[in-house]
Amino acid sequence: MEAIQVEKLTKKYNELIAVDAVSFTIEKGEIFGLLGPNGAGKTTIISMLSTLLKPTSGTASVNQFSILENQDAVRKSIGIVFQDQSLDEELTAYENMDFHGRLYRIPKDNRHNKIIELLKLVGLTERKDGFVKTFSGGMRRRLEMARGLLHEPKVMFLDEPTLGLDPQTRNHLWQYIEKLNKEKEITIILTTHYMDEADRLCSKVAIIDKGKIIAMDTPEKLKEEIGADVVTIASSDIDELQSKLELLSWVKRIEKHDGLITINLQNAEKRIAEIVHLSANHGIAINSISIHKPTLEDVFLNFTGRTIREEEADHKDRMRMIRRARRR
Repeated sequence: MEAIQVEKLTKKYNELIAVDAVSFTIEKGEIFGLLGPNGAGKTTIISMLSTLLKPTSGTASVNQFSILENQDAVRKSIGIVFQDQSLDEELTAYENMDFHGRLYRIPKDNRHNKIIELLKLVGLTERKDGFVKTFSGGMRRRLEMARGLLHEPKVMFLDEPTLGLDPQTRNHLWQYIEKLNKEKEITIILTTHYMDEADRLCSKVAIIDKGKIIAMDTPEKLKEEIGADVVTIASSDIDELQSKLELLSWVKRIEKHDGLITINLQNAEKRIAEIVHLSANHGIAINSISIHKPTLEDVFLNFTGRTIREEEADHKDRMRMIRRARRR
C-alpha cells in the first residue's frame, strides 16, 4: 500500500526552479531517503508534502489525502522533525510533550501515558523533568522525534535529523530511527546529505540534484549500477596522469574532482600495479592511491560528474538566488 504518491511536483520562485517536476511513490512502512547536497530541493519537497509550502504545479497525496484539497487531514496524519529546533528551551521535556499533546487535543490520561511511553522509547525517561536548555543536541533531536510521534502519525518527516551531531550521537540516533520504524510501523521520509546515513537507514533512496531526481532505487541496486571497483588517486600532476589513464582500454570511467582522480574499473587490485608502473614511466608522482567498493557518493558522482561536496560549494549562491526571487 502506498503511503505517499507524488506526481510532477514543482516549486518555482519567479524564474528559479527549486523543485523540478519530481515524481515518486513511497510504500507504507518504508524508510525513504531524499538524498542530495544542501540546496538540492530536499527541504522544499518535504515542505510541500507537509502542506507548509504550496506547490507551483503538480500534485501529491499523503495517507490518501491530497496536499492541495485535504491539508488538515494531511497535517493530522504526519509528524515532522525540522532541521531547525522548535522546542521551548524554558520548558522541561515532559512539558514540551504535554503542550504538543494539548494542541492535538489528546485526552489528559491518554496523553500522560503516551508521553511516558515515548520518552522511554527515545531513552529520555530519566530526563523527563529536565529543562530542554540543559540538553545536548542529540537529546533535543530525540525529544523532537518523541514529540512528533505523540499524536500517532502514520508518516514521519525527518529533515536532516543528524545535521551537526558528532559521529557517536549520529549513530545512536540512527538506532532510534530504525526502532521507530520497526516498533511503531511508521513510514519515514528522511532528507540527508550524509551518504552513509542513507545507505544504512533507507530501503529506497531518491538522489536529488538541482531540484531534479537523477536516480532512484534501493542503495544496493544503485551501487550495483556502477559495476566496478573505485580507485582514487592523488597526484602532483593530476592532469597529465588523467590524460595517460584515459588511453587505457580497461579503464571503464575516469573523473577528476576535488583535486583527485576517480576511476571505475574491474579487478582493481591487479590494475593498481599497472597504474603505478605507467605513472613511473612518465615521471608522474602518485601521492596516494586507494580502492573501495562503490558507495552512494560514487553513485552521485557517476550521475552528475561532481561530488556532494562540490555541489555544496555552490549552495550559498543558489540560496542567495532563491532569497532574491522570494523578495520580488
